[in-house]
Amino acid sequence: MIALLRAVWAGLPEPLKRPVRRVREGAKALPGTVAVLRSSRPKPGEIRVFYGAPRIPRLHETSHGGIVKVQYMQTRFPNSPDQFNILYLVSSRLPGGAVQMARLAARRGVRIVWNQNGVAYPAWHGAGWERVNAPLAALVRAAHHVFYQSEFCKLSADRYLGARQGRWEILHNPVDPQLFTPATADPKPGGLVMLLGGTQTEWYRLKTALEVLAYVRRARPEAELLVTGRLCWIPDEQQALRIAKQRAKQLQVEDRVTFLGSYSQVDAPSIFQSAHLLLHTQYNDSCPGVVLEAMACGLPVVYSDSGGVRELVGEEAGIGVPVELSWERVTLPDPVVMANAVLEAGERLEAFAQAARQRATEQFDLQRWLRRHQEVFEGLCR
Repeated sequence: MIALLRAVWAGLPEPLKRPVRRVREGAKALPGTVAVLRSSRPKPGEIRVFYGAPRIPRLHETSHGGIVKVQYMQTRFPNSPDQFNILYLVSSRLPGGAVQMARLAARRGVRIVWNQNGVAYPAWHGAGWERVNAPLAALVRAAHHVFYQSEFCKLSADRYLGARQGRWEILHNPVDPQLFTPATADPKPGGLVMLLGGTQTEWYRLKTALEVLAYVRRARPEAELLVTGRLCWIPDEQQALRIAKQRAKQLQVEDRVTFLGSYSQVDAPSIFQSAHLLLHTQYNDSCPGVVLEAMACGLPVVYSDSGGVRELVGEEAGIGVPVELSWERVTLPDPVVMANAVLEAGERLEAFAQAARQRATEQFDLQRWLRRHQEVFEGLCR
């Protein structure tokens, strides 16, 4: 039934979709708008933060993407929908009616802080990318301070949202090195365990990883691949799993692939600790938290050298596989070249692992990230 309704909706002409969208967006905006209207101002000198939703999941709850940053934020700045002077919004986890909410909050003297991740562009979104970017562009302009998650985020935002005129800075995503720690022992002595982390929203990510595994096994027959998260590049997750298993069978690696499913932030460290390296095949990923979490757990990263990943990994914590930068199409790394990079990382595992952990703790520590937010909030609330 759901698939049928989606098919009917896809076939409707745009003029018929617009009023439905307005009603739906209005309903989504209602909780945040009500919170803004009912809220009171904190006492002078206090910092109270609202994240645009009545409730934010806790770290032990299953989550992914932009909400993880907000989960970290509320460890120091609890979500305060009844009384706030900072509205903090994240582009990759945008609440309904965010633009209207921000404008209303600003009129009431609330300061708007915007955390900008990636944007929609033709290569990954296809038709309709302009509509997705419209609220992002409005919020980049309306915010009192903008955090871009990487240099690549700033580059793509300038291109598709417009250059920021007010206060902004680059602040890469954080990782908690007290939660994400290296394994105390080799997870599989003599083996080579690759991890494809995050949520599998694009088929090409998993397809490439399976092909890399097939090539790696020619030199390292014991190699295996762990795949996390939902398989959700199509609505039917069971069908997606069947597609994945069929491709693994074609490549003769079906017995070397394990699908682990979704996980919470609390469960994540044990997953990273069960692997030797992270295989990151996503194209133009802006500032992936999964890369930082892997590095903090001492996993080197073999990745598509695109987006903002190089800013995180640097020269010493992994190997990037060159690809062409394009906004019009997804360009994939050659699986043979990526497999050779995996084999090289496997040969230099100890040195890469130490460098990955050191880089994660020294440059992307969560407490450093939170302190910078504290400084910005204090400046805005003076």
